[in-house]
Amino acid sequence: MKNKLYYQNAYIRTFTALILKQEKDDDGNWYVVLDQTAFYPTGGGQPYDTGTIAEKKVVNVEEMDGQIRHYLEGPIQDINKEVTGIIDWERRFDHMQQHAGQHILSAAFEQLFDYNTVGFHLGEENLTIDLETENLTTSEVEIVEELANRIILENKPIETKWVSEEELSQYALRKETKVKEDIRLVIIPDFDYNGCGGTHPKATGEVRAIKILDWERQRKKVRVQFACGNRVSNLLGDKQKLLLGLTKLLNAPEKEMEQAVIRLLENGKRLEKALEQTKESLLQYEAKELLARSNQIVAEVFHNRTIQELQKLARLVIAEDDAAMVMFVSTNETRLQLVGARGAARTENMKKLIGEVLPLINGKGGGNDSFAQGGGDALMPAEQILQQLLTH
Repeated sequence: MKNKLYYQNAYIRTFTALILKQEKDDDGNWYVVLDQTAFYPTGGGQPYDTGTIAEKKVVNVEEMDGQIRHYLEGPIQDINKEVTGIIDWERRFDHMQQHAGQHILSAAFEQLFDYNTVGFHLGEENLTIDLETENLTTSEVEIVEELANRIILENKPIETKWVSEEELSQYALRKETKVKEDIRLVIIPDFDYNGCGGTHPKATGEVRAIKILDWERQRKKVRVQFACGNRVSNLLGDKQKLLLGLTKLLNAPEKEMEQAVIRLLENGKRLEKALEQTKESLLQYEAKELLARSNQIVAEVFHNRTIQELQKLARLVIAEDDAAMVMFVSTNETRLQLVGARGAARTENMKKLIGEVLPLINGKGGGNDSFAQGGGDALMPAEQILQQLLTH
């Protein structure tokens, strides 16, 4: 563990090291192995550190076969001299805050309600734990959040300790450790004892705050989304900016915003309903107009009409006159849409008629004897397709 500087001091931002080897992996990605490193590799739910080594960007850090691989944007030219590693401190400290906050929150859920944490994810935006319970109430969340933030305010020390498997019995661990050697405990005295290989701040006060954002049931567990530290203030800033923008758009103060949105949605639904009724009236008028200027054979070419609209219009025509037959073709960019329909007083097979012209446009379709539709590529003019339908 001596070469893992992040375990000696999680606050190390810059270090020097020698390159033990530089190679490409099976996917052709360059990586270096150093004689010591402050870069934390992916593990225990915590993402890897980023930064630079010899001014080359570190894009990933993984521990494989007992070695820590630092994946770089490209190879280091001179590997025989000492190199400087610089940690992206903002990213590292964010991970420290989130990981310590997770320990505090998980311990609070267990102590107050005996809900064990069985999953943890630390992402760039989302931070979640999975609780071994099928239900979680708002009142429980509020109580847990209050305890977690009280532990932060008390600024309790966060200690780390290496112990053997035999020594574990001396500690009231929150959960059983998976490893059997090189066991590292992260301890918040009189509150939480947990095996963990991640990086954490020196005291709970550095976590700053914990805020539970949402939760949802997933199978037989509950997934809790939360934020810690700087993420809380960043989220508050983002949400405040959004709220201020919405108050101006809705012309309503923050406390009345919900009602303003409800009114807006209700008005929108009324307008949509009125628009649909208007469209329906226009289609009915159009159907009568088409019949009035035809001799029961209604054949038309349209542009940019949806297949649904053509189908509705065709149904309105044959409902108006059961002796009518409809042939519609619409051009939509590089596609052709076809609709054929006949009234109950006629005997033509519309599925057969449409099916006979579809091969001309590499098309597919479906329907029945009285009503059919199809579509294909615009390989020939719509007027020509319509003529083909009428002459079959």
